[in-house]
Amino acid sequence: MFTLASRNWACSSVLGAMTKLSLPAAIAGRRINTAAGRPKDTQPPGTAAMARRLSSVPNVAYADSVPMEAKEEIMGGVYHQIANKYDRVATICSLGMNTVWKRRFVHRMRAQPGARMLDVAGGTCEIAKHYLEYQDKVNGDCRSSVHVVDLNTGMLGVGQSRMAGTSWERDGRISFAQGNAEDLAAVADNSVDVYAISAGMHNIPRLDKALSEAFRVVKPGGTFACLEYGHVDTPVLGSIVRWYWDNGVPAVGQVFAEDRPAYERLARSVRAFPHQRDFASLIRAAGFRLPGAGYELFECGMMVAYIGTKPSA
Repeated sequence: MFTLASRNWACSSVLGAMTKLSLPAAIAGRRINTAAGRPKDTQPPGTAAMARRLSSVPNVAYADSVPMEAKEEIMGGVYHQIANKYDRVATICSLGMNTVWKRRFVHRMRAQPGARMLDVAGGTCEIAKHYLEYQDKVNGDCRSSVHVVDLNTGMLGVGQSRMAGTSWERDGRISFAQGNAEDLAAVADNSVDVYAISAGMHNIPRLDKALSEAFRVVKPGGTFACLEYGHVDTPVLGSIVRWYWDNGVPAVGQVFAEDRPAYERLARSVRAFPHQRDFASLIRAAGFRLPGAGYELFECGMMVAYIGTKPSA
């Protein structure tokens, strides 16, 4: 069980690892809105009202520096450029936690044997791999399957290569298609047991459309599962994490992917994503039920898991 003590230990461990980086003195001077309990520079404008507006205002989006009308094309180009190096650089950028978070996320789903998963924005098949391993090892199941959808053909190609020759491919348990999270026209209503998306929501221009499509395709009683980068509200660690996104991640991208601009755009997109409280409200407004606060923080909010269900009636 992930207790308060273990959470504090995890946060302290990550803080210790990150403070080994060469951080500028200016980080200590960041203004923190302690009364609100949230760093002042992390709340995108208007996110608190998103859930109330979702049903009446089209094209809900967050405050990203990439224009909404160009976001799909621009971010698609970014991921096409870095597809072959994406998972490796993600592991380095997360200080090795990327795999831990994704495996923990899959276990939180508690998927039933035989469950069919739709893995959206899942091109490189990291979530698909962990899911099928979970079904094989935990449930002893050989009937469950994953349909991977990604808008980016480069990322899909990486996933197809990764799964080529596996027993999952031979048994027909993994399939692929190019598709847009905002328009899953090829997926039937009420047809999937689990809708999963990992580190993909921050690239979607219109969150309301993506969540509406997720609700449409999930069976009544089925699971909605989203893993996304979060906002760290702990003042000191939050300042370090924000500095790391703005400076460390682009530097890692430069060294290991030879593409600093791509990782600068990625960092801006992540930093602009709604706070977890606001995104949980959006998920609920789409019709899903989320327990408790609506989310679980991984390492103090560096990643956030949202696991909900579609009402049966």
